[in-house]
Amino acid sequence: MFAVTKLIHFCYGHRLLDYQGKCRNLHGHNAVVEVTLEKPSLDSRGMAVDFEDIKAVLKLWIDAELDHRMILSAQDPLLPVLKQHDQAVVAFPGNPTAEALAKHIHEYARSRGLPVASVKFWETPSCCASYRP
Repeated sequence: MFAVTKLIHFCYGHRLLDYQGKCRNLHGHNAVVEVTLEKPSLDSRGMAVDFEDIKAVLKLWIDAELDHRMILSAQDPLLPVLKQHDQAVVAFPGNPTAEALAKHIHEYARSRGLPVASVKFWETPSCCASYRP
């Protein structure tokens, strides 16, 4: 099996509902997404997946949909307030934890035809969550 891994950096804010720690407050992160793609063989160019293809699909989507956005649970009472004030906000189906964001990014990449094996979501330089089906 051949594998390639690409790192994608972006900034976002969030908070967690029904949580007693510091993350119950609005705050931000400089995230790193570590996406690993696997294929059993190489293409005619000698590549499993071209890094530019990953960038064209996944990095551009992250930049457009998640970067410099406040990612909040769809049930968060602050969501309508932020929208009313024309703030860049994403309504997430549940709590926007690192685990949930890793799965969300994995599912998007898979839906776009990328052979994703796993996604690691680095919320801080020392804290990471991962998702692989």
